Amino acid sequence: MSKQFEYFVVFAEMRTGSNFLEASLNEFSDLHCYGEAYNPHFVGHHNKDALFGVDMAQREISPLSLIERMKENTDGFPGFRFFNDHDPRVMAHVLEDPKCAKIILTRNPLDSYVSLKIAAQTGQWKLSDMKQLRSATITFDRDEFLTHLEAKQAFQLDILKGMQVSGQTGFYVAYEDIGDVDVLNGMARFIGSSERIAATPNSVKKQNPSELEDKVTNYDQMVKDLASIDHFALSNTPNFEPRRGPGVPGFYLAAEAPLLFIPVAASPKASVLDWLAALDDVDVEDLQTNLSQKILRQWKRGHPGHRSFTVLRHPLERAHRVFCEYILPKRDDNFSDPRKVMRNKYGVAVPNQGDMDGYTKIEHRAAFAKFLKFLKGNLAGQTSIRIDAVWATQSALLQGAAGVVLPDAILREDELSDGLNALAASLGEETVLIHNEPEIGPFSLADIYDDELEKLAMAAYRKDYISFGFGRWDGN
Repeated sequence: MSKQFEYFVVFAEMRTGSNFLEASLNEFSDLHCYGEAYNPHFVGHHNKDALFGVDMAQREISPLSLIERMKENTDGFPGFRFFNDHDPRVMAHVLEDPKCAKIILTRNPLDSYVSLKIAAQTGQWKLSDMKQLRSATITFDRDEFLTHLEAKQAFQLDILKGMQVSGQTGFYVAYEDIGDVDVLNGMARFIGSSERIAATPNSVKKQNPSELEDKVTNYDQMVKDLASIDHFALSNTPNFEPRRGPGVPGFYLAAEAPLLFIPVAASPKASVLDWLAALDDVDVEDLQTNLSQKILRQWKRGHPGHRSFTVLRHPLERAHRVFCEYILPKRDDNFSDPRKVMRNKYGVAVPNQGDMDGYTKIEHRAAFAKFLKFLKGNLAGQTSIRIDAVWATQSALLQGAAGVVLPDAILREDELSDGLNALAASLGEETVLIHNEPEIGPFSLADIYDDELEKLAMAAYRKDYISFGFGRWDGN
């Protein structure tokens, strides 16, 4: 009798119990889980740079060769854990492969967020004995949590969509159930194991068993912040429904004028918000944001004749801003890992550890050119780094928003003053001045601009150049 599956993947996230689940799967003699086989910084487990003879360089060139080596060298069913920041080429393959058993591990995202912050503070990512426990408390940050939640939602929806399109099903398991022997035996049976276990392993322990109130210093504030977030049974649904158009919480409503601003990542925002606030003589903090689809629908019904708009930035200037804001070194930000991979694997030679002393204009131009080359491959799905919203095409971001609202006006940064004042006049509003947003970074784009950079930007962002009619960057 032929096997339904040849190998398995555990789709998980950091701090969802994946270490414990891996240890449990390895209790079955015919199941072999090889850790995070596609982690950008190691192969399988920390400090390992090869698995079955496949090193990181070969894995980058031929990612699927590692899966084949696993199958060739394993008696039983090989498998690995896969997180949302692992190689997207591998995710596309395993989702389409009917010979791969899919295990989807989920956890309440608030719990995983708190656990992640504690682990980052203590440096302890795995616990084998209580006497080694390091304790800490953390401060809840609403914006940081929303970013965490959005990433988890997107990953789960990608998994769900992939299995729907290929006509497959997966084995969903919640964090609370990974210590249940009956569930583990059922999971093993799903994969194809003929073994059964009587108990869970003792090699991994739960690290932070106390209540959230004991782990979060601003617990009362956290409760208030969470009250404005849609609670759609996060701990009970594996795909974190409902599906929402990307960026809806980041939309802004004018205080009184019937205007909706749809920001695009890394395009003009601060100056537009200042203009939107000045229109009704209020502060930026008075503009309504953190919207839900329900609130947005109510606002549109209550404001007949409303207008919505977005602002685009020239692709080359936008890429340079992203490079200066996110890729040039910073401490403890969300791009530290992608930055390391870009530097080590794709030749984006930015200084390490924030040391900008002696960083020259020539070095800046060369590093930025490498970044543009990286973007071309990344946006085409040819790199191991996930496409991030800050450098995704503006076309793709607006297509996502279009599921909720289509902008009436798409304005360009170099025509912003005239465009916004025309928009205000169409609503009978008085015009107000808008200030230009200053460039950031050690050197301006004008300092390094040349024909090659324009060609590299056009190669990476051809869709935006064509879709929105962008020409050469003229420095305005």
